[in-house]
Order: sequence, then structure tokens, then C-alpha cells
Amino acid sequence: MGRERGHPAACGQRIVGPPEPWPPCSKICTSRLGSTWADTGLVFTTRTGRPIEPRNLVRSFVRIRDSHGIRKIRVHAIRHTTASLLKDLGVPARNTQIILGHAHISTTQQIYTHVDEAARREALTRLNKLLGGAE
Repeated sequence: MGRERGHPAACGQRIVGPPEPWPPCSKICTSRLGSTWADTGLVFTTRTGRPIEPRNLVRSFVRIRDSHGIRKIRVHAIRHTTASLLKDLGVPARNTQIILGHAHISTTQQIYTHVDEAARREALTRLNKLLGGAE
């Protein structure tokens, strides 16, 4: 089943490589599994190093979520959380856009990045201080 041109998933590759340096995991897995290990360079893989199939990821997520008593959320909600956490860490919106695989930065900023009350208050406090107001 192909993706239509313009569909977000068709606009860019969503595979994000590991931070440098990343050799230990690959070397350990290769030494333990030998030729059965597929060194794809991915961080999250199957036990043999191959990419995780989306359905298997969802099944694993639901199993882990339920076993830890976490309220029911969809896997997709983690993308919104990731965008907001990256914003809170000061990661530029363009970098977050690339990490999430969005074709347009407006998608990242308007749909995925959520601003909490503390961030709003901090922004207004800083603006007030810039304009010469009391803290």
C-alpha cells in the first residue's frame, strides 16, 4: 500500500539515528548474535536488529502500558509529548520538525507543540520585565 504524495509520512524519512558515539550496543549485539544480527544503526530494533513493525510496536506499547497501570493513551500521543518536551528543553522548532518527520514546520508548531500554564506565565513575566514592569 503506497502513500499518496503530500501525505505527511511520504514527505520525509522518519528514521533518526542514535546520538554519537553509538558503537557499544552494535558491537555487543554483533558479538552475541553473530550473523543473525542486522546492524541497521537504529536505536530501537527487534531482537535481531531489524526495524520494528508498527503493529508490533503498538502491541508492545499496550502490553507495557497496561502492565504498569498507565492510563490508556494511544502511541501517537507520545509524538505530542515528545514535541512539547523538546520545546521545553529549548530545542529549535526546526529540529523538532525533522525529528518528528513533519513536512511543514507549522504542523509541528500548531498541532504538536503544546504550551503549559507555567510556560505562558514565564513568557509574560519576561515580556513585562523587558517593558520595564515589576517582576
